[in-house]
Amino acid sequence: MTMNSTTQEIKVETKGSKRSAEDVKLAENLKKIKHKIMVMSGKGGVGKSTIAVNLAFGLAMRGMEVGILDADIHGPNVPKMLGVEHALLTHDGSYILPVIVAPNVRVISMAFLLSKSDSAVIWRGPMKMGAIRQFLSEVNWGVLDYLIIDLPPGTGDEPLSIAQMIPDADGVIIVTTPQDVALLDASKSISFARALNLPVIGLIENMSGFTCPHCGKEIALFKKGGGERLATEMAVSFLGRVPFDVSTVESGDGGIPIVLSKPDSQTSKAINSIIDKVIKKTRDEKSCSKSH
Repeated sequence: MTMNSTTQEIKVETKGSKRSAEDVKLAENLKKIKHKIMVMSGKGGVGKSTIAVNLAFGLAMRGMEVGILDADIHGPNVPKMLGVEHALLTHDGSYILPVIVAPNVRVISMAFLLSKSDSAVIWRGPMKMGAIRQFLSEVNWGVLDYLIIDLPPGTGDEPLSIAQMIPDADGVIIVTTPQDVALLDASKSISFARALNLPVIGLIENMSGFTCPHCGKEIALFKKGGGERLATEMAVSFLGRVPFDVSTVESGDGGIPIVLSKPDSQTSKAINSIIDKVIKKTRDEKSCSKSH
């Protein structure tokens, strides 16, 4: 009995030491990243990944070092949107190396680990959490100005785990479309963030209106103004509207974010206006926290 008890104690201590070492490695890696922003949505199909990719590239186009973590284990679309879906991960002996998309943009995604693009990831929570922890602690992100984390839709395991792994995150940006069913789920994302004491940087209304390329008339495909109304009702910052634009779809499918392919488009101007607000809010928040 004594031997068995001692053996059990040793196993527990070893497991605890391993976890402690992993936590230290995670904390050391995150120290090199100035700003960590999660992009989330209450439901799928609202263009969250498109917004995340364009936010990241918009920041990079201003000379910042940016990382993109595609945390959607089951539906990793970021590599396709960046034209690097066939890239392979490499290792430097100590860390996994992210895929370099541009001189100052690095990305990591589950898609890089799949043998085929149509392979399904059939994992339960613990395996998904282990992968996300590795993406944060065992990837050599280097020194970054911003890490943009593209979360899967909803308020499940992945958003919860990442929020716990990154206690000093700047906060979340919530993406919605203007129609009521999307707004209902977006409100749940806001409540989720507040329950975890995670700052809400603001809300973006995506696919907000569409200008007909033939007649120039604006059409409210998915209504308009719902996101701003929700932001007011729930007392969060409204970051802006991004119009529905066929060029956004074409750019995403072609692997080039629209802020890069069509920088003078109305969509790019809207995204860059949002980036101005995000930079100001994240820098102001960091300055405020340091002063206290």
